[in-house]
Amino acid sequence: MKGFFFHCMKPLRPQPVPHHHHHHHLFEPSSFNEFKIRMHAQTLVSYFFVSDSAQILPSEDTALPNGGQIHRNLDCISPFSNPRSFSLAQFVSRFSQLRRFSSSSNGSPPRDDSIPAVSLDSSNPPIDAGSSIRKPAVFWPGIHHSPVTKALWEARSSIVDVLSQATSDSPPKGKVTKSPRMSRTSVFYKFSTDYALREQYRNPWNMIRMGRLVEDLDALAGTISYKHCSDVDSTTMPLLLVTASVDKMVLKKPIRIDLDLEIEGAVTWVGRSSMEIQLKVTQTSPDTSNPLALTANFTFVARDSNTGRSALVNQISPETEDEILLWNEAEERNKMRKRTREEPTRRVDIEEVNRLNELLAEGRVFCDMPALADRDSILMKDTCLQNSLICQPQQRNIHGRIFGGFLMRRAFELAYATAYSFAGTAPCFKEVDHVDFLKPLDVGNFLRFKSCVLYTELENPCQPLINVEVVAHVTRPELRSSEVSNKFYFTFSLCSDALKNGLRIRNVVPATEAEARRVIERMDAES
Repeated sequence: MKGFFFHCMKPLRPQPVPHHHHHHHLFEPSSFNEFKIRMHAQTLVSYFFVSDSAQILPSEDTALPNGGQIHRNLDCISPFSNPRSFSLAQFVSRFSQLRRFSSSSNGSPPRDDSIPAVSLDSSNPPIDAGSSIRKPAVFWPGIHHSPVTKALWEARSSIVDVLSQATSDSPPKGKVTKSPRMSRTSVFYKFSTDYALREQYRNPWNMIRMGRLVEDLDALAGTISYKHCSDVDSTTMPLLLVTASVDKMVLKKPIRIDLDLEIEGAVTWVGRSSMEIQLKVTQTSPDTSNPLALTANFTFVARDSNTGRSALVNQISPETEDEILLWNEAEERNKMRKRTREEPTRRVDIEEVNRLNELLAEGRVFCDMPALADRDSILMKDTCLQNSLICQPQQRNIHGRIFGGFLMRRAFELAYATAYSFAGTAPCFKEVDHVDFLKPLDVGNFLRFKSCVLYTELENPCQPLINVEVVAHVTRPELRSSEVSNKFYFTFSLCSDALKNGLRIRNVVPATEAEARRVIERMDAES
């Protein structure tokens, strides 16, 4: 935008006045004094549209340093039929496509079109997602993410600064019991009135960009975990809090981009060194009476900032019936995860061998007799997509590691593209299955995302399901090594309009035993 206005508003050289005055051009000065006024007006307009500190245009009667008025000096560059009656308001209307900023870089209070984040507990000050409340933006990696993620990371800064006063020989953090309401935080998206914000979350089909919303959910969960683990004692050692896993995330109804949206959450369960945060996405719409659109459970773990070992976290004391219920549900999920980890490797029985042979039967036809293969089926390997990237500093979190929300967004967008290229029409997101963050990623790591359609569910012709797997590999070319850092599983369906037009989904079949085992593992996990 800066280049545009410098180019359009650069001072013009004086031109000789033509002899035929009956077609006098608007920008041809009739005198040297008028040329000087025009040059001053163009410089003034360039400043008001380009300067970072002038995000709100002044009124048309704002006094100039030389005592003139803005609208007087704009007379001679007005494109209107009566330039002497031209005002600044008319000039601004000519540039209605300008983006209106929701924040002020000089720390002034945000305007009404900012993105307020509302805290449900009056004792917790609200987080304003539309204002920069602290350090210059260049010091925050969050500026390269969504405006909400940026604001949430800045909200943690006061906690980080207090804890950073501790020295390496400070005592370990002690236990404090807190209630869930003390960590409860919410963010409000004013999509209905904030055009600039809506543009940042809109996908090509005028729906919500789910990958960006998932990124915000991870940032909100991290901020909530920091609030729960913080205390007023700046002499204890700070903790490193990282995303360990995300439980199944089910979309209960479509999220519209033209209606206001709210995400809120709190710590619902605490173990020795881990905690679970439940987040809810709500949107009031005329289509349904239930505003709940999505629920997600994030698990964070605490590490000692010096040793990297697990560290104690503040305990939780649920107070209301709902809080007690959520604590019991989270306790059951934690016990189930422990049982899964402790179960020995299951021996292959005859039933599993039969399942493998059944899955591989059609794949063998594709490999051995491709001319006779079913045209309504496709090999799993033919649905694959992948992309690669170098983890950049702009993608790090406040600990210097790669932000987990960024990884989830990249994985989601690759999965969406995979389902899109497989189905031949834009898919509808349904759910994210359980995600484990197996290895932390550092700046400079070479990351590869590989995706494929794992299998399809065609039993219900009105809602066929496409199950997509995305595997993230950390590759180290210097060491000739590659290892899995994350596995993501997404489920998509098709919009009703596409199904009405006769679009059909093909059956996906594995060609190798390893592929067939991956399918069986996912089917068992779903059941």
